[in-house]
Amino acid sequence: MARACRVSHAPASVPQTGAHLAIDRACRTRDLRRAQPHAGETALSATPIKIAIAGALGRMGQAVATAMAQDPALELVARFDRPDAQGEGLVSQAEALAVAQVVIDFTRPAASAALAAAAAERGVAVVIGSTGFEGEHIAAVAQAARRTAIVRAGNFSLGVNMLMGLVRQAARALPAESYDIEITEAHHRHKVDAPSGTALMLGEAAAEGRGVELGEVSRRTRDGITGERPVGEIGFSVIRGGGIVGEHSVMFAADDEILTLSHSGRDRTLFARGALVAARWVASRPPGEYDMQDVLGLRER
Repeated sequence: MARACRVSHAPASVPQTGAHLAIDRACRTRDLRRAQPHAGETALSATPIKIAIAGALGRMGQAVATAMAQDPALELVARFDRPDAQGEGLVSQAEALAVAQVVIDFTRPAASAALAAAAAERGVAVVIGSTGFEGEHIAAVAQAARRTAIVRAGNFSLGVNMLMGLVRQAARALPAESYDIEITEAHHRHKVDAPSGTALMLGEAAAEGRGVELGEVSRRTRDGITGERPVGEIGFSVIRGGGIVGEHSVMFAADDEILTLSHSGRDRTLFARGALVAARWVASRPPGEYDMQDVLGLRER
């Protein structure tokens, strides 16, 4: 049975035996190990990381602010939104970047790309949760990432990122000639892009598992006489309605069996907490573009 660590040390005048010294060394080693951050975490500093929130009046901006109030490692120093937005405590983007170490952004691709460029000029790290990115915005973020650290992800959920790994493995193991891949996603009526960023991430994981480019095998819509389904196609289906936070499923359908991998988001605070994990992680990273697979240590090497 292991001997317990002592809570306090004996006075200097009291000689310690070799056994006591060995226990002290073991305790100090154990404490150091406990102090090491796990994947997705950083060691807590005496000074909180200064955070600004872009899109502060939006649903995710408010959820991030609420979650941050419970995190002593982070300090909310600024909130901003569109230049014409009205709200108590809002500041301009320039004022926010002047005082923040990390800015968390859940807005739109064009706004996110512009923010990334402005943040890079000041050396402020960025966490981007906006979805619907296309070529020019992707290129703008990549350019900004040459000067500052940026985490851009279509989904900040730990569960979804684990799902991506499972999808990649299944796609690698199950032959395309026998298993058809269909990705279905459902979101609230207010979501403006489709398929969702998460659905596209899952599609990329499936394509990577099969060693193909998603753009060459994906089918976004089906209508009318479509003909037979091509071998190796990765299909997407989209549902919009009500207040659905986020539902995603990936089906591997064969003639004799169906494997379905799925994830359900019950509350958007799930994504807010993930964004805060990303903020803690990116604050100490060198310039570069990262995603949640990097943050959580799930990136395949």
